[in-house]
Amino acid sequence: MDIVITYVNGLDPVWQEEYARHTNTPIMEKRFRDWGTLRYLFRGIDKNMPFIRKVHLVVSGDSQVPEWVNRDEVNVVLHSDIIPAKYLPTFCSNTIEMHLHRIAGLDEEYLYFNDDIFPMRRCEPTDFFVDGKGIIGMNRHIFAPDMFKRICRNSDRAARKALGRRAPLWFLRPQHICAPMLRSACEHVYKSIEDDILASLTTTRTERNITQYLFTNYLYLDGRIVARRQPRRHFSVGIASPEKITSYILNPDRKLVCINDVKLSEERYARMRKLLLEAFDKALSEKSRFER
Repeated sequence: MDIVITYVNGLDPVWQEEYARHTNTPIMEKRFRDWGTLRYLFRGIDKNMPFIRKVHLVVSGDSQVPEWVNRDEVNVVLHSDIIPAKYLPTFCSNTIEMHLHRIAGLDEEYLYFNDDIFPMRRCEPTDFFVDGKGIIGMNRHIFAPDMFKRICRNSDRAARKALGRRAPLWFLRPQHICAPMLRSACEHVYKSIEDDILASLTTTRTERNITQYLFTNYLYLDGRIVARRQPRRHFSVGIASPEKITSYILNPDRKLVCINDVKLSEERYARMRKLLLEAFDKALSEKSRFER
């Protein structure tokens, strides 16, 4: 089983210059700012997921790779390695997610991690896959009042199209946690509706995008996902206090935690970032094999 992590450091001047040159869209701080916590994601994997075969870090370019990353242990994958050149550069996570299965040497079973998800307690392979089937909770929605929900609806409809099924009035959205993927199934879906996927690719996020839920929904509808929630806590930095989140980091009661970024004042962001880093450094103090 492999892990694929997508990562953006919005403070990187090379990335900022390219963003400004290719888009007219203001930078969304909550989507691109760097909390400095990637190191602790790697430490959590090393400590709590010893069964992982390989970790792949997907970035736009070499300037995005933190200097502490041990490239002998981490497979650095550039967007240009997996995304057709005509769709680059891209600053849209959905465009990137459509191509993760193209990573050279990727295992058949892999987990897709956003960089805001952290393994905090000992995990087992069966938390994510059982008898070749992925494990993740599935939620049903009727309304799509915002862009994100409309993208989720697009993804569910695309999954059903790949299976030759008609879309109902409602749509599925997986639990927001690490997504179990089967490489061969992703390849099949991509080939089945390639024209639709290519038409959805954009430089920045738009309502016509398809997200990686395409693949998880397809697997679920095809009987290859067990709808069981992974053991996790979820915190929004805009709602939960820094003290509540740091208390959880130091004394976790679930195997995984997602710490979701939202729009914050600079003052709150700076305070929250400082406290999170201090707590992670206590909870995951040992250097991992993924660090130089």
